[in-house]
Amino acid sequence: MAQPVSPSGLTKSPAIILVEPQMGENIGAAARAMANFGLVDLRLVNPRDGWPNERAIASASGATHITDRTRVYDTTEEAVADLSFVMATTRRERDMLKVVRGPVEATSILAGYEQAGSRTGLLFGRERWGLTNEEVALADEIVTLPVDPKFASLNIAQAVLVMSYEWRKVVLGEEEVTPFSTPDAIQAAPKADLIRMFEHLERALDAVNFFRPPEKKPSIVRNLRTMLQRAQFSEQEIRTLRGVIAALEKRETRPSAQKSDESAD
Repeated sequence: MAQPVSPSGLTKSPAIILVEPQMGENIGAAARAMANFGLVDLRLVNPRDGWPNERAIASASGATHITDRTRVYDTTEEAVADLSFVMATTRRERDMLKVVRGPVEATSILAGYEQAGSRTGLLFGRERWGLTNEEVALADEIVTLPVDPKFASLNIAQAVLVMSYEWRKVVLGEEEVTPFSTPDAIQAAPKADLIRMFEHLERALDAVNFFRPPEKKPSIVRNLRTMLQRAQFSEQEIRTLRGVIAALEKRETRPSAQKSDESAD
């Protein structure tokens, strides 16, 4: 039996097999989910409205590299005939002696087989009632999603999306990889700029009698400075905030960073 692996850069992927899908929109949404996460082999078993399907192609939102290559089969047996290892998705417990896995472990197992050169597949059942016991019996193992048992019904395209996402994480070889990252840290403004902003804000608050009662002003000022300092404002952010304070003071112009502290305040 193949063991769980995380083969970064794996180019092969499991076949996604939809058994007797009823709605073209669901087929298209499944194709779109596959495209989002790098799967390409979509197979349909006896789709109710035939194939090709205009609604499916429209719902695929441009994933034509998948819909153009989608293959249609008369039976589930034919759809899995060239595969060496198949997992059946189901939310119901079956009276079968089969290994049951969650999506994370399942995709890792599938990747192990693919990396070893064996073709694999994931079976998804009908929108209304899933896979028959006979169809589940064709699979080597079962994969089920950790849904809330009080509302376990999952749209077929959503199920494909979840498994495709987990597959993508295995392929990338990392638990969490995003197409873009947090910007590089912006250098915090000098403390002198921060202190001038504090003093500017405090004068503006004094002008509207914010510090009440007066004897509590020192503690309120400390709390304000503590809160604002945690933000680690950049120089540009300090200038923006001082402009906001100036606007609240109804000044015609904002404080300029080029002026002296006296003229700015």
